[in-house]
Amino acid sequence: MANLSEKKDAEIDQWIRNHEQKRATGAPLYLQLLEERARRSQGKGHLSIDKSLELLSQAAIEQRCVTYGDLAKASNVEWSQARHRMSGANGHLDRLLDVCHVRNLPMLPAICVNESGRDTGELEASALEGFAAGARRLGFAVADALSFHHQTRDACWQWGRDQSRTG
Repeated sequence: MANLSEKKDAEIDQWIRNHEQKRATGAPLYLQLLEERARRSQGKGHLSIDKSLELLSQAAIEQRCVTYGDLAKASNVEWSQARHRMSGANGHLDRLLDVCHVRNLPMLPAICVNESGRDTGELEASALEGFAAGARRLGFAVADALSFHHQTRDACWQWGRDQSRTG
């Protein structure tokens, strides 16, 4: 394991980009870099990766979706502050995808939806594209974003059912 404590954020980001360009998203160093970047993204007043994963895991077990606002609430962050940190190429949801990849979990952010999709489990167009872009960055083949989202959402439900049986 590499000692990343003395590396600057920009160095870690560059190493991650290099791995992604080489399609080396399964390399041990890449996985360690993703985990380190996610760890650094958490701080006072920020969204918590661990609290979000806990909420998403419980939602998968209960076979339900959560909203972006639910993630903010789990971290005790006001929505007015959280909304700008939630999505985008380096947003909280992207960091959650990274950590799920590292920890060999299903893509749990697939069950985090806009308020309008809470009951249907469907993402709005911009959220769907962001989800697909994050998956592609991690090396997943995404030909059709909607089908991919449905497959990953179903994988989350299956994982949740499996956790219910073994837990």
